Amino acid sequence: MNYLKAIVLTLISSVMFAAMSALVRYAGETVPVGQVVFFRAACAIPPVLLVYALRGELLALRTKRPLGHLGRGMFSIGGMFLNFAALARLPVVDATAFSFSSPLVTVVFSVIFLKERVRLYRWSAVIVGFVGVVVMLWPHLDPKHYAGVALGASALGALFAILAAVFNSGSIIQTRRLTGSETTPAIVFYFSLICALAGLATWPLGWHSPDMMQLAALIGTGILGGLAHILLTESYRYAPASLVAPFGYSTMLWAFVFGYVMFGEIPVPLVFVGAAIIAGAGLFVFFRERQLGLRRPHEVEGQGGAG
Repeated sequence: MNYLKAIVLTLISSVMFAAMSALVRYAGETVPVGQVVFFRAACAIPPVLLVYALRGELLALRTKRPLGHLGRGMFSIGGMFLNFAALARLPVVDATAFSFSSPLVTVVFSVIFLKERVRLYRWSAVIVGFVGVVVMLWPHLDPKHYAGVALGASALGALFAILAAVFNSGSIIQTRRLTGSETTPAIVFYFSLICALAGLATWPLGWHSPDMMQLAALIGTGILGGLAHILLTESYRYAPASLVAPFGYSTMLWAFVFGYVMFGEIPVPLVFVGAAIIAGAGLFVFFRERQLGLRRPHEVEGQGGAG
C-alpha cells in the first residue's frame, strides 16, 4: 500500500481526463463525432499495448467471451458518441458533471439486470442525485441564459449528456458480468478496438480534413484517454478503491479550468450546485456499495468522463 502514490496517480489521471474532454470539445466544433470517436479509441491502443507489453501481460488479451465484449462495446459506442456530441454543444464542466450521474443510473440498472437488492439508503441517494441532474439541467432550458439557436443546442447537448450517462451505466453493468472471467487488459483493449471500428464505419458519411492543430487534438484525445485509464488502474494497485475514488471528482475542477482557459466558458452558479449534489450522491452510493461488498469495476475503461 502506498496511499500518497495512489492519490497522485488519480489526480494526474483526472487532469488528463479533463484535458481530453477539452480537446474533444475543440475538435468537435468542426470534426464529425464519428471521426473524433475513431481517433479517441484508435490512438489509445498503442500506449495501452505498450504498457501491457512492458509488463508481460499481452497474453491476458485473450478472451473466452467475444460476444460479451461486443455487447459491452455496443453500450460504450453509444456512450462515447453521445458524450462527444454533448461536448460539442456544452461547456466542458457541464458535460463532465452530467457524466458523473452514471453511478446513479447504474444502481437502477443493477436492480433490473443483475437482480441486486437495493435498500432505502441507496434509493435515497439516487433520488437526491437526480434532483442534482434537474438543477444542472435547468440553465440549459432557461431562455434568460440563452437565445434562439443557442438554447436549442444547449438543451440538445444536455439531453445527449444524460443519455450518455445511461449508456455508460449499461457498459458498467456489462463490465460487472465480464470481470468474472475476463482480465482488465482484455476489457480495455476490446473496448478501444470496438469503438475504433465503430468510429471508422462513419467514414463514408463524410470526414473532415483536419489541419495540424485539429489533427494534434484528435491524436491527443486518444493518447490522453489511454494514459489516464492506465494511471487510474495503477492507483488501485496502491490503495483501496474507497480511498481513491473521491479524488476522481477533481476532474470537475480541471474541466472548469480548461473550459475557461481554452473557450472562456463560465458556467452559471446552478451548474456548480447541481454538480455538488450529483457528486455527493454518487460518493454516497459508492461508499454504500463498498460497505455491502459490491465490486464496482472502476479500474476498467469506458465508463466515465468523456469515455
